[in-house]
Amino acid sequence: MILLAGVAAGALNAVGGGGSFVALSALVAGGMAPVTANATTTVALLPGNATSAWVYRREVEGLAQPSTTAVTTASVLGGAIGAGLLLLLPSASFEAAMPWLLAFATVVLAFGKRLTAALRLGRPGPVAILAGQFLLSIYGGYFGGAVGLMMLAFWTATTSLDPARGNPLRVIQVAAVYLTAAVIFLFAADVLQQPLELTALLAGAVVGGYAGAHLVRRIPAKLLRTLVLTTAVAMTVLFFVRAFR
Repeated sequence: MILLAGVAAGALNAVGGGGSFVALSALVAGGMAPVTANATTTVALLPGNATSAWVYRREVEGLAQPSTTAVTTASVLGGAIGAGLLLLLPSASFEAAMPWLLAFATVVLAFGKRLTAALRLGRPGPVAILAGQFLLSIYGGYFGGAVGLMMLAFWTATTSLDPARGNPLRVIQVAAVYLTAAVIFLFAADVLQQPLELTALLAGAVVGGYAGAHLVRRIPAKLLRTLVLTTAVAMTVLFFVRAFR
């Protein structure tokens, strides 16, 4: 089950985001503690994201300002801080917040385009854009649900980036967030204490990430969006039921 969830998560992250919903839910359903499951999801999905980033490497369209290097640096630093917060704060606080974080991410998935159109922020300076990227990356390191879509919506609202051509940059920035978070989780969390689950999810995510990056050019965008949103809604409902039963 976890292997198949990894394939689905890697493919979803490559084509539109939302893979962490599937991976996290599979690990929790398998009996893993939510904080450990979240950390394991980040570590396991990193190679899949990196694989997708490799496929997209020649198609990256950066922001006019700031540079892609500066944006990636903000992603790396923010991911590290978010991972630190996940480990330092009480696990009970994450478990209580998780259904609401899922709900928030689901709203972004469902209404991201409308919110982006409604919240046109003009053209803020590079420092403001980097600050926004840094805050989103903290969220990505702490939880990560739909963070790539949030980044894409943020760039669309604040820069001249065409959202239809922003997917390669989204994949690379999510990989940057996961990179530092995964390193921290490997040494400071309980990720390595359940190697079979980690290996199964990681292997599936690599396969799904590679296949998804190639299939995205052939699958209708509306079908992909419907698939991701359906998964997000289902996982959010399940976690609310689990939290309040």
